Amino acid sequence: MYTINRSEKKSIRSAFGKTLVELGAENSNIVVMDADLACSTQTQMFAKAFPDRFFDCGIAEQDMIATAAGLAAAGKIPFVSSFAMFATGRTYDQIRNSVCYPEFNVKIIGTHGGVTVGEDGASHQALEDISLMRSIPNMTVIVPADCQECAEVIRFAAKNYGPMYIRIPRTNVCDVFPQDYEFDFCTVDVLKEGTDVTVITNGETLAEVLEASDVLNSQGYSVQVLNVPVVKPLDGATIIDCVKKTKFVVTVENHSIIGGLGSAVCELLAEYYPVPVHRLGVNDTFGQSGKSDFLMDYYGLTSEKLVLSIKRQIDKYRLVYKG
Repeated sequence: MYTINRSEKKSIRSAFGKTLVELGAENSNIVVMDADLACSTQTQMFAKAFPDRFFDCGIAEQDMIATAAGLAAAGKIPFVSSFAMFATGRTYDQIRNSVCYPEFNVKIIGTHGGVTVGEDGASHQALEDISLMRSIPNMTVIVPADCQECAEVIRFAAKNYGPMYIRIPRTNVCDVFPQDYEFDFCTVDVLKEGTDVTVITNGETLAEVLEASDVLNSQGYSVQVLNVPVVKPLDGATIIDCVKKTKFVVTVENHSIIGGLGSAVCELLAEYYPVPVHRLGVNDTFGQSGKSDFLMDYYGLTSEKLVLSIKRQIDKYRLVYKG
């Protein structure tokens, strides 16, 4: 079950920070590292609670990842955090060769993902981070949608071995899941059943998709909605089972349509169950400076714009494939 409360949005970064503190009290092997952005990423909470286990590496993200690999080799569980742009792009070589190749137990949390970084502009808006991380062997990629799911994902990361990349946004998000929500690493969430189209999404666009689906359903369209927080490894079996009911897919993501969730779904379906797929996201371009709400609207990721886009795609599909 889910509910969307637009009137009260919460900081998903704060949920991340608070969960780190809880985990730090439970496990003395957990250490946290940041690249001079502890106030923004909210790792400052852990720094205050456990100063001896917090390391501010300064604006030296590559050194931070290499140091995290060393700590992991010594039996620690490093949670490494910075803006998603710098946590993945600037450090790609270190993540590939020092973390994933030896399969060290390093957790990389990229905050400020997607266009909702806002006024910081294209240089800080990570639209390629999921693409970069899912292409590396041994790397797990997870994109939580709200505070509850984020907290559950961070707990999962602490308890399960292996390199992980977890991406969260800068913006506050509305609650989607109840407090008793349990994150299932292995299985996609089927949040709404439908027969016209399967809409696949994750992260902060989940709430937008759910609102859009409510409007579309009221207009006579039947929309199935899947929440896919785990982009890699992808639960292909559930996705294919759902797509068999609709024969048509739309993916929605606050990321480039190249290499992210949409690409993962296309790769899966092209190989095992070919059906038409339309990807909604950022169309092979850089972001730009602006208010986060404006940018979500500009790139077609608000519920209002999604209603128009999904409706247009369903009508097109009916015309081309059903006559």
